[in-house]
Amino acid sequence: MKKFIIGGLSAICLFISNPVNAQEEGKVNFSKEELKFSKMDASPMDLAMYKDKNDAAVARVIYSRPQKRNREIFGKLIPYGEVWRTGANEATELTLYKDMKVADAVVKAGTYTLYTIPGEKEWTVILNNKTNTWGAYEYTDKEDKVRINVPVRQAPNTIEALSMAFQESNKGADLLIGWDNSYVKVPFESAK
Repeated sequence: MKKFIIGGLSAICLFISNPVNAQEEGKVNFSKEELKFSKMDASPMDLAMYKDKNDAAVARVIYSRPQKRNREIFGKLIPYGEVWRTGANEATELTLYKDMKVADAVVKAGTYTLYTIPGEKEWTVILNNKTNTWGAYEYTDKEDKVRINVPVRQAPNTIEALSMAFQESNKGADLLIGWDNSYVKVPFESAK
């Protein structure tokens, strides 16, 4: 028993006095340079998910959330009448996990880019076939799958960061898109 305790203590002392150099052993180097992480994005990425009553995914939106920061948003930062990526950074991405109707148009399951053209009284909402784009620089209406117009609504309070959420409706769900003092509802329903 004494040999085991003495031997164990000797091994611990040897380990403490002569630490293993991970770099010499060909293992991962945990130096400060390798542990630098990027700062939090000024417009962090988020997602909104719509699930059916059986908890199965129906639709998902991935978008970046720019902040208001005391700026005038619509008509100034986001010009009226111009195609907008509907967020910041990469263009907003909508994935449908099953065929859905958007207004009167049937949209097949798949991934689309969600663009909007904000206006004072209504927005044009666009589902576009070209995906993996940054901003709206590569936007072309030749790739549009569907375009619908939805009325602008007054938000009951200021929305500091661009926000999206699905809200159940009688026929499916509405995608709410809100920022500053405005929001719109984009209707989705089952194609069956």
